[in-house]
Amino acid sequence: MATQWFLEYDNGVKYGPISTEEAVRLVGEDTQGYAWTEGFADWKPMGDVAELSSLKAQHLAHTAPPSRVTLGKTNKADEIDYEIFGEDIQYVEIELDPYESAISEAGAMMYKDSHIVMDTVFGDGSGSKEDTGGFMDKMLGAGKRLITGESLFTTVFTHTGEGKATVAFAAPYPGRIIPVDLEAFGGTLICQKDCFLCAAKGVSVGIHLQKKILTGLFGGEGFIMQKLEGDGMAFIHAGGMLKEIDLVEGQTLHLDTGCLVAMEPHIQMEIEQAGGIKTGLFGGEGFFFAKLRGPGKIWIQSLPFSRLAGRMLAAAPQHGGSDKGEGSALGILGDLAMGDRFS
Repeated sequence: MATQWFLEYDNGVKYGPISTEEAVRLVGEDTQGYAWTEGFADWKPMGDVAELSSLKAQHLAHTAPPSRVTLGKTNKADEIDYEIFGEDIQYVEIELDPYESAISEAGAMMYKDSHIVMDTVFGDGSGSKEDTGGFMDKMLGAGKRLITGESLFTTVFTHTGEGKATVAFAAPYPGRIIPVDLEAFGGTLICQKDCFLCAAKGVSVGIHLQKKILTGLFGGEGFIMQKLEGDGMAFIHAGGMLKEIDLVEGQTLHLDTGCLVAMEPHIQMEIEQAGGIKTGLFGGEGFFFAKLRGPGKIWIQSLPFSRLAGRMLAAAPQHGGSDKGEGSALGILGDLAMGDRFS
C-alpha cells in the first residue's frame, strides 16, 4: 500500500490522506505546518521531514510534462514572481523558488542573491529539440539566436538554496520593460531584434522570417525578427514610452517601421509606400511605413534605439555634428577647461 500523508498548516488548513507526490508539492509551496504518516510517533514540522522537504524532493515536485501551449516544443516553464522598478530606466526583479531558473541575454544581470548560481549554456534552457538535441540541433538553435542579435550562449540563473531568492535584470537604455505571459497569447510572440531581456526557464528564443520580400527589405527589422515560444513569463524592452493597441478584426494601423516592438503572430504585417517621391525625400519619415492589420495586440515604442543612436551620432563633433554649448559664457569656459574647444 502506498504511503499516505496528513498535512496541517498553522492557518488551520488540512490535507489527507494524500500521496507522497501531492505532499511534496504542497510542502514545496508552503512549509509553515506539520506532517504525519504511519510510523511517526507525533506530528513533525514539515521542514524536518526529509521525505517531503529535501531540495531533491522539491526539484522532483517541479518536474512537469511538455506544455500543451507549444505542442510539446518546450518543457513547461518555471512559474516566477516579479516586480518592475523605475520610471524611465527600469529593471525587473525576479523571485525564484528552490530549483527555479531564469534566463537572460548576456550582460543584462543587475544583481542576484548569493544562493542563485549562474551557468552559461549552449542553448536557451527551453527543453526544445534545439536545446536538448544533438550537436547539429544545438548549432541550429544557437545560429538562430545569433542572427536575431542574441549571444551564442544563454545565461541561466538557478536558485540552489532554500526559501526564496531574487535576481534582477536591467534595461539597456531608457524605456519600458514589458512583462508578457506567453500562455495568454497562445504560446508565441513576435518581437523586434534585440528587444528580449529575460524570461522564465522554459521559454525558447527563436527566429521569425518575414515571408514577403518588400516587408523584409523595407520593414525596418529586415527579414528576421525574434520569436518567443513557451508558456511562461518573458520580459522585453521598448525604447521611450510604450503603447499597447488592440486591433479588432479588419482594423489597420500605419506605423513607422522602427516603432514596432512586438505583435501577436496572427497580426498581418505589410509595407506600403509613404506618399510620393517628394514625400519620401523631404517628409522626414522615409519612403515606407508598416501596415498592421488585426485582429490582435501590438506593442509600439516612441523611441527606437536606432533613432536614438542616429541622433547621438549626428550630434557627435567627430562625426560632423556641432556643439551647441550651454548658451552662456559658462558653457564656453567649461569646454575650454575640458579641452573640447581644441578637439
